[in-house]
Formats: sequence, C-alpha cells, structure tokens
Amino acid sequence: MNQFERVIASPASTSSALATNKVIRNTYALLSMTLLFSAACAGIAMALKLPHPGMIITLVGYFGLLWLTTRNANSAKGLIFVFALTGFMGMTLGPILNAYLQNFANGGQLVMMAMGGTGALFLGLSGYALQSRKDFSFMGGMLFTGVLVAFLAGLGAIFFEIPGLMLAVSAMFVILMSGLILFQTSQLVHGGETNYILATVGLYVSIFNLFTSLLHLLGVFGGDD
Repeated sequence: MNQFERVIASPASTSSALATNKVIRNTYALLSMTLLFSAACAGIAMALKLPHPGMIITLVGYFGLLWLTTRNANSAKGLIFVFALTGFMGMTLGPILNAYLQNFANGGQLVMMAMGGTGALFLGLSGYALQSRKDFSFMGGMLFTGVLVAFLAGLGAIFFEIPGLMLAVSAMFVILMSGLILFQTSQLVHGGETNYILATVGLYVSIFNLFTSLLHLLGVFGGDD
C-alpha cells in the first residue's frame, strides 16, 4: 500500500475501530445494568416467596419478550424490552434459588459457587476474546445447532422425567454457553454485531443459562440434603 492509499484508508479504519469500541462499551455497560436489575428482581421474588411460574409461562414470556426486544432493537423501546426480559428472567430465577436454599443444607454455598464459577468463566472467556482478538465466528453454526439439540433434549428430559438426561443437558449447556460467550464477544470485536442491545441480550442469556446449569450440576454432585 502506497502513501496515498494509507492516507485514504486510515480515516475509515479509525472510524470503524471507534464505532466498534463504542458498541463494546455500550454493550458491557448495559449488560452490567441488566444483570443488576435481574438480580434485584430475583431478590424480590425470593423475599416474597413467589412460586415458579412453570415451564410454559417461562417459555412464552422469554420468547415473547425476546421477540419484542429484537423487533425494537434499533429504537429506544428496545431498552425498555431488554429490561423487561432480564427482569422477567430474574423473577423466574428467584424461586429456583429459594428451592436450593431450602432443600440443601449447603444451598447458600452452592449458589455462591455457581455465581463465582459463572463470573470466572465469563470474565476469563470474554477477556481472552477481547485481548487475543481471535475470530471465533467459525463456531457459530456448530454452537447454535448444539443449543437447539440441547434445548430439545432438555424438554424431553422434563416431559419424560429422565434425571440422567437432564444432567447431561446441564453439562452440555455449560460447554455451549462458554462457547457462545467466546463467539458473541468475538462478534463484537470484529464488527459482526453492531447493535449493543442485541449483543447485551445474547450475552445475558448465555450468562443466565451458564449459571443455572452450573447450579444444577453443583446441586447433584455437591448438594447436602
């Protein structure tokens, strides 16, 4: 590239880098706020001892609010729906946490271990993707296929009451969500995702599923009745 070409290319490259950095900053700022809001909603559900809404209401609420968030991701309404989605998921998490605290003598320890493991995995994986700047886009198809298979297997385990399959699904989700965090962060770094609302939702869902899957595994292998 000659000097003239460098002069022409440099402003565009700089502008692209600034735009990418802005999306990353906005994503992690919004993710932090939604995680805190979700935790607060979970705390309210725990304090009020609200019952779990059940699988059907949870799925309808999740996919409905996810659709509304995606549809309005390019407007201010998207922010309202992303908080509605994460708040709703927090409310569904509260009864699950209460169940662990009530049914396991070391329930509090299990919850803290799951929380710590989730935080360590997220920070480690996202930090690696941000610092190394490796492109993990090749993982996309494999990960989304794996999530679909694990989701259907999870439904089967619930309907047919197969504890062993549910355990396997939780282990699969830990691996898949870890991969998705790498993939989603890589998309941010390389400009594959330019909407910070959609990026936030993707990372939040990965963190939520990672936490609940780790909690299930810890309850099975480390829980004291």
